[in-house]
Amino acid sequence: MKLIGVYNANGGLAGELSYFFGHLIGLAECKLCDITHSPFAKKAEWKAMEKRLHDELGVDFVLVHRNERTDAQRAASDGREPCILIEDNAGGISMILDWTDLKLAAGSVPAFERAIRAKLLMY
Repeated sequence: MKLIGVYNANGGLAGELSYFFGHLIGLAECKLCDITHSPFAKKAEWKAMEKRLHDELGVDFVLVHRNERTDAQRAASDGREPCILIEDNAGGISMILDWTDLKLAAGSVPAFERAIRAKLLMY
């Protein structure tokens, strides 16, 4: 099983700069970015949570930008970014957390981890 976090931003230098400056002036927002990153780097709390999910549950976590998604990931998330997708062992992909769930985490890795663990109980 794999979790896929989809940012509400494009990757690459142009995408990163566009998001950074857009966020700075209030024109761009990504609640997943608020959870995973401090202003300049991935949060240590986030990295520790990824390791716990892998070690305790065997669940890997990948993060992708809008323009980095596979066709299947795009079909499951297009227009609903940011979100968290789950890919089951058969390759099926569905949304497990939407942008409102991410907003409720309010940038908190522990709050996000509680939400994701609650959802994973269904799988």
